[in-house]
Amino acid sequence: MWLLMKRPQDITIHTRLENGHPVCIRTIREDDGERMRLGIAQMSAQSRYLRFFSGARTPPDWVIERLTDVDGHDHIAWGAVDASREDTPAIGAVHAFRDPEDEDCAEFSVGVLDEYHGLGLGKLLTATILHHARTEGLAEFAVNILAENRSARDFAKSLGAEYERLEDGVMVFELDIERAIAALREECDPPGMADVFRAFAEVT
Repeated sequence: MWLLMKRPQDITIHTRLENGHPVCIRTIREDDGERMRLGIAQMSAQSRYLRFFSGARTPPDWVIERLTDVDGHDHIAWGAVDASREDTPAIGAVHAFRDPEDEDCAEFSVGVLDEYHGLGLGKLLTATILHHARTEGLAEFAVNILAENRSARDFAKSLGAEYERLEDGVMVFELDIERAIAALREECDPPGMADVFRAFAEVT
């Protein structure tokens, strides 16, 4: 008897943030460009700077095109939308771009709208992409963080990330994917984390 398993791109995760707010996490699609553009515009200038290393309110078209050009292997990307609203606006996104010179490694980044900071969304998105990356044969993430972004540094370190070097004010960390998943499993926080692990339990 054959057991039909899901692929990561088939998954839609319905969960809640720490305050009970309903969100939906799914893979980013090409037609999410405008949704993503509006989301970035709603971020504070400081948040945009820390995420994109630029405070520009409206990113150029090529940036949006790059963020929505997702194949699930060389570029893995997931987005979170506000499930309480009919227009389901984007409230966060996470990306991993495989290094063309190192097939086992991908550059990782995550961004969340200011209104949803501190509610566990960044952790949920990170757990989601870590699971997907593992199914695609990735072993580690390279995480580039501005030196002044203390919260991002603390989060990366909580997942076991190791500091590698400093390049023009950007701290480069190496994050082992298996170690990071284990850290999130052990912490099991926020409560919605269980929904992420459950969703990937049936993935090939």
